[in-house]
Amino acid sequence: MIDWDKWQEIFSSIRRHKLRTILTALGVFWGIFMLVILLGAGQGLQNGVAYEFRDDAINSVWVRRGTTSMPYQGLPKGRRIVFNNDNYDYLSEFESVDALTGRYYLSGGNQMVRYGKKSLSFTTTGVHPGHKVIENSILVEGRFINERDIQEVRKVVVIGLPVQRELFAEQNPIGEMISIGGISYKIIGVYKDIGGEEEMRTLYIPISTAQKVYAGTENLHQLIFTVDGLSVEETNQLTEIIRKDLARQLQFDPADRRALYVFNQAESYQEFMNLFTAIRIFVWFVGLGSIIAGVIGVSNIMLIVVKDRTKEIGIRKALGATPYSIVSMILQEAVFITAIAGYLGLLSGVGVIFLMREMEVEYFRNPTVNLGVAVAATVVLILAGALAGLMPALQAARINPVVAMKSD
Repeated sequence: MIDWDKWQEIFSSIRRHKLRTILTALGVFWGIFMLVILLGAGQGLQNGVAYEFRDDAINSVWVRRGTTSMPYQGLPKGRRIVFNNDNYDYLSEFESVDALTGRYYLSGGNQMVRYGKKSLSFTTTGVHPGHKVIENSILVEGRFINERDIQEVRKVVVIGLPVQRELFAEQNPIGEMISIGGISYKIIGVYKDIGGEEEMRTLYIPISTAQKVYAGTENLHQLIFTVDGLSVEETNQLTEIIRKDLARQLQFDPADRRALYVFNQAESYQEFMNLFTAIRIFVWFVGLGSIIAGVIGVSNIMLIVVKDRTKEIGIRKALGATPYSIVSMILQEAVFITAIAGYLGLLSGVGVIFLMREMEVEYFRNPTVNLGVAVAATVVLILAGALAGLMPALQAARINPVVAMKSD
């Protein structure tokens, strides 16, 4: 049964002290509100950074050639490092290397691509089959380049969705012939890439074809591979082994960091994730601090309530009110104020998070908050509000009726 008389007394107390009640509720409201906002904003930042890594495999290692800055065994500095197929074969011997590709960029930048009467300019790159995994390319039609294409130096090409739209419109391009730099290629696949429109404007051909047809060499411009089952530390150890071996093969000082650039994608990703772990700890520290401040405010206000109602409580006890009824009345008021303020703070915080989703800011994407966590925090806050009101309630229950009725 609901004790309506007790609720009437609680509402009467709240109406008599509106400003005090509002300020108390505001402290609780602000604690939950800030916790939800901080959690949502932190998740938005993490999603934004993770989105920037979406384009390539997280466990990939990128090896780029540079220019020597140190003399080595009589060779002068300033030499341009050049990769070749032997370096690719060397990397393929590592058991921990999963997907592997070389890259050969056709000279002159974009190539003129023709189909029928249409002529457009697109980037064309020679790659190995492992390139599909490393670039997270998703096939829409047909297939990607395979080992047989490489071995037989086939003139085949995989195009992106924008290329298909601009050259073929609604026509299925699989099996069609296009001209790339004056040489005919058969389209074997169409891909899409979550990296965006520009990423999909690249045409991929077998790397052996790019080397022999356009350059007549076995040179490579870049080497990229993924590692399987290695931690960041183990990957770094592997890259150091590769750096030393390539230094010997390509004749440069292993300490010359400008001769060879090795980028561990997993290390960068892990650094960002560690940063966001620290951010989450900070968010919880600030949010919980705000909540605790609100709970302390509730406790202080309830102490003031007990002091203001000392005579009333004394009269109630003189008329036969039990300590339980006194305690429950004080606790009920504390829990009521805390629950309403916490709930409003939760709703307001979630509302602001939904508004933040409309923001288009770099490194800030789709802010969300775990409603389970937010609701749990609100429930904990309500329980804390009850505990905050317990001490004043027990103090009220110990009031001597005779002394209370004599108080001003």
